[in-house]
Amino acid sequence: MLDLTILDKYRVPHHTGEWGDKHNGCFLLGSNKNVKDTIRVIASSYPDDGGWDHISVSLSHRCPTWIEMDYIKRIFMGDDVVAYQLHVKSKDHINCHPNVLHIWRPWSQEIPLPPKEYV
Repeated sequence: MLDLTILDKYRVPHHTGEWGDKHNGCFLLGSNKNVKDTIRVIASSYPDDGGWDHISVSLSHRCPTWIEMDYIKRIFMGDDVVAYQLHVKSKDHINCHPNVLHIWRPWSQEIPLPPKEYV
């Protein structure tokens, strides 16, 4: 994850009152597609759980689009990082909010990719 202090102008306090730091925080950003929509982001790095970057992305009235997810991924993780959205087994699926999607990146390994001609 990038140093999140570069996004301080978008930072808001978490519901616990915490403001976060260079690795964690809550942010409100205008959509790159429709400035009326506000994208809510919670970004976290998890060094104690094997090293993961995680971004929760939501809007109040709908799920984020692929374009919005890509926009947020590039802002928070950069252009040269591979990250993914997971589609887990039904038994492992947890849905705490209907309009939230997640982006993940492991620290310890490169994410395997299919051949370029398939992507």
